[in-house]
Amino acid sequence: MDETLPVQNCWFLTGATAVGKTQVGLALARQLGAEIVSLDSMAIYRGMDIGTAKPTPEEQALVPHHLIDVVDPGEDYSIDCYLEAAHAAIGEISARGREVLFVGGTPLYLKALLRGLASGPPANWELREAIEAEVAEIGSQALYERLERLDPVAASQIHPHDTRRLIRAIEVFRITGEPISHSQMHFDEGRTAEECRVFVLQRPREQQHERINARVDEMFERGFVAEVERLLAEGKQLGRTASQAVGYQEIIAHLEGGDLGEAVEKIKARTRRFSKRQGTWFRSLSECRFVEIEDLATQEVVDAILAG
Repeated sequence: MDETLPVQNCWFLTGATAVGKTQVGLALARQLGAEIVSLDSMAIYRGMDIGTAKPTPEEQALVPHHLIDVVDPGEDYSIDCYLEAAHAAIGEISARGREVLFVGGTPLYLKALLRGLASGPPANWELREAIEAEVAEIGSQALYERLERLDPVAASQIHPHDTRRLIRAIEVFRITGEPISHSQMHFDEGRTAEECRVFVLQRPREQQHERINARVDEMFERGFVAEVERLLAEGKQLGRTASQAVGYQEIIAHLEGGDLGEAVEKIKARTRRFSKRQGTWFRSLSECRFVEIEDLATQEVVDAILAG
């Protein structure tokens, strides 16, 4: 998909997990007269509510929300599916004379909306599994060196240990005979922050980690384990994309006999790593403006955004 979506007049509120996007997003939407479009790759799955920190039904009732609870967890949902749905939502909301506010923390979705995406051929799961088997045998470093020979441009932009992206690059080359970098050059060309309405909420590292730990504890208090039990009891096994959601595999391991305390600590650690990766992504996008919110009340954050 190589279509530039009509996002020039849209608002974007993003930031790392647990930074406080939901409350600010609701307040900002109400002040703008906007409807919210989810910018979260896991909020699209029905029944995965607590673990993905979806806005509650009460919060969703305050402002119209879109692209939440779109498919069942067993279904794969590609970025192309998301962009098509987001494009449709922009058109529908704009036709009602409302502003469009994207709220969420999936950086790849944000980058694709801002710059378009030539995503290459659909995933070939048989080929991908074969490449994964190769990685298990030869290691990610050997696969990286192979990519350096096939597509040095792509290799220069991928960490040698980023197995997922290495596999995708090799997969695309084997399917098309062309380097993936040939179709992604435009994806690295962004506009200036002044030309966009992309606001990234951020907090000091220590405060962010405290919020993540508190968020995970709250998830368990709200019934995270019961949520996963219910999904499994209903036969809703997690598909390839849904299973990437932080926490669910750890809960499944606990339900299969693993220690609950260990699961909690693993989820906290994995969430902190995820938060760090999100920050790296946002800093790489020229379109982003960063809003420090350490000691600010919700309305003060909204005022800072509108003044920015």
